[in-house]
Formats: sequence, structure tokens, C-alpha cells
Amino acid sequence: MRLANGIVIEKEKTFGQLKFSALRREVHIQNEDGTVSDEIKERTYDLKCRGQGRMIQVSIPATVPLKEFDYNAEVELVNPVADTVANATFQGADVDWFIKADDIVLKGRPAQPAGNPQSHNNQPTQGKK
Repeated sequence: MRLANGIVIEKEKTFGQLKFSALRREVHIQNEDGTVSDEIKERTYDLKCRGQGRMIQVSIPATVPLKEFDYNAEVELVNPVADTVANATFQGADVDWFIKADDIVLKGRPAQPAGNPQSHNNQPTQGKK
């Protein structure tokens, strides 16, 4: 079976409550000569996942502004997809699962298009609950 576009996820059943932890890493684009460029391809974030009972990593395109939510802020994923990467080994293959999404937003707030200046406001408004 070939899953060219990954597996679409039912967010509530799969993840349950998600809480923001931190930026895990930035993946940079590789130059034609094999060196690493300064241009970021994607960012991976650590999220506490109640549904899985552990921390998960979710990758977001670099076109989305850097997320700097408060630690333990409740968040949700926009269009999450699970996918795999396989590496051939002597005994078969090693398969790793990963999760990608279009964006990570505060729970209850709609996602903003990447070109919208309001999308840079990742922090909740002071004084509002």
C-alpha cells in the first residue's frame, strides 16, 4: 500500500489535549554543494500529548512564523498528517513515523494565513482569559 500524501488524523481521538512545550529544532535547506544554508525549511516543536501519553514532535513549515507560546499553553494542530520514512537495512527496513501540520495555534483560535500580519501575534492578549 502506498500513502503518497500520508495518513489524515482525527485530532481529538488521536491526540486529545495538546500542550505546548518548546521548539525542538530547525531544519535547514541544503545547498547544491552539500553544505547547510541559512534558510530554514521547517521547525519541529515538542508538544505534550494526553491521548498518546507522551511528548510528540510536530513539524511545521518555515513559512509559518516562529511559535513562542507560553509553556503548557493548550494548542491544536491545523491539518495534521502522519507519514513515514523508511531506510533499508540488512534485515529489511527501519521505519520512522513523523507528524506534520500546516500550523500550531492556541486552542479555540482560528489559524491565520501565513501572509497575514496578525499571524505573528502568537501570544494571548494580556489581561484576557
